[in-house]
Amino acid sequence: MYAIVEIAGQQFKVEEGQQIFTNRLEGDVDAALVFEKVLLVDNEGTISIGAPTVTGATVKATIIEHLKGEKVIVFKKKRRKGYVKKNGHRQSLTKVKIDAIVG
Repeated sequence: MYAIVEIAGQQFKVEEGQQIFTNRLEGDVDAALVFEKVLLVDNEGTISIGAPTVTGATVKATIIEHLKGEKVIVFKKKRRKGYVKKNGHRQSLTKVKIDAIVG
């Protein structure tokens, strides 16, 4: 059984017991979350497609930890002008464990 769910503006294909990384979510560690924007549910061959969401379908999850992603280097340069700019960025992430898919 799997579902396609929208979490923090992104769509994820999730299964029970799976751990995913999303953009930073509100909530403490070990807090329970319920995602109601379920776009598709596949229950052993029976597919339910929402328009835009599947009615009565939810995904229950638990926050495992809050962390930061890998550092991304942003480097800009204009040749022969002496312009060089270097910048770094680390995205704030939340690790979430999918507990159950209801519906």
